Amino acid sequence: MTRVLVMIPSGEVYDHNNVRWYSHQDIQRNLNHYHNIGDAFVFDSSLKLLKYDRLETLTIREFNPAEVDRLRDEFDYVVLRGSNYIHGEMDWEMAEQVLRRLGLPVLAFGIGAQAPVDGKLVLSDATKNVLRLIAGSTTSVGVRGAYTAEVLEDIGISNTRIIGCPTAFRHNDPGLRITLPEIDRIRKVGLTVRREVSPAYARDIRQYLTFHRDLIKSVAARFDTVLMAQGELEEKKLVLGTPAQKDQAISSLRENAWVGEWYLDDDIECLYRNSMFYSDVVADYDACVKACDLVLGYRLHGNLMALANGVPALYFTYDSRTREFAETFRIPSFDVFSEKVFRLSDYWDQGLFDRFNRAYEATYYAMGDFLSENNVPHVMRERAPVQQRKVVALM
Repeated sequence: MTRVLVMIPSGEVYDHNNVRWYSHQDIQRNLNHYHNIGDAFVFDSSLKLLKYDRLETLTIREFNPAEVDRLRDEFDYVVLRGSNYIHGEMDWEMAEQVLRRLGLPVLAFGIGAQAPVDGKLVLSDATKNVLRLIAGSTTSVGVRGAYTAEVLEDIGISNTRIIGCPTAFRHNDPGLRITLPEIDRIRKVGLTVRREVSPAYARDIRQYLTFHRDLIKSVAARFDTVLMAQGELEEKKLVLGTPAQKDQAISSLRENAWVGEWYLDDDIECLYRNSMFYSDVVADYDACVKACDLVLGYRLHGNLMALANGVPALYFTYDSRTREFAETFRIPSFDVFSEKVFRLSDYWDQGLFDRFNRAYEATYYAMGDFLSENNVPHVMRERAPVQQRKVVALM
């Protein structure tokens, strides 16, 4: 019997290994609460790769020694859901005290670092202490890419393994391949939108938003387009809100100095009102991307969800996180701050996606090896044994 604690979950679990946001049916309760449903993609995908019989949350907001002792006796290991934890503003609350007393292995399942636009990443002592505790508890630390491994190396953590993100492997298919259809056969396109962005990570907000706006308009002019949101409040209200809440959302967007000037024009408003998709249930995103012939845009996990379902996807990179994802999986990508002009035809090259196909397979097996070397029961498939040629000795 395998019993697992989850540290920093992102949603409620149902039917053993499926995730949706808490009280997802109470739309009004959640409409004014920001949560990135992409985090739930990672949580859901992680559970789909693990074998376990019991699941419970490890609370780090408070330190209750008696409760921690109970959990130590009743559980086998902890999963730290992959996310962007390694940055200068991360608040680990009481995690250090909890983990020190708990003493269980903590599986870092694809964690990542975020680089600032200017200067070197500076981590707090609390972050360093927690990361060192985690690294010391297991054979290896699962990171999403080379940059994160370098950041951890700088603080003395060398037992990293690059495993990408569980979202890519949510359907547990090491043979997954992206095969491009003829571009003239593309009818429906999903565009993952990220209207909110921080100047700490995107170096030119005006260019970011104007490029984003023009991309949406050009894609919508050519294809049947669905805009896929992942949690921004105004976008959620435009999908799930009352008519009054939808109008209020548009007013709020127009009143935002950056958005009103560089992003929201009449065409974008029309698309926002009529072509936006959002859900608090992860499985709904599987269905959404499966209905598309192509997905492109800004969202790490929204694009990765498409690839996991065999749908071609392109990344638009604007910070260290998006670049690291694209580099790990060799996903075709376009830098929104480059001086180049984006043309879809330039990326409609099977050779580019064959690079992804090879990286996907290699990273799939790297993740399986990572779980095995940390003694974590899982459902990922083993590498096929290399057939040995028979050698006949001539006597």
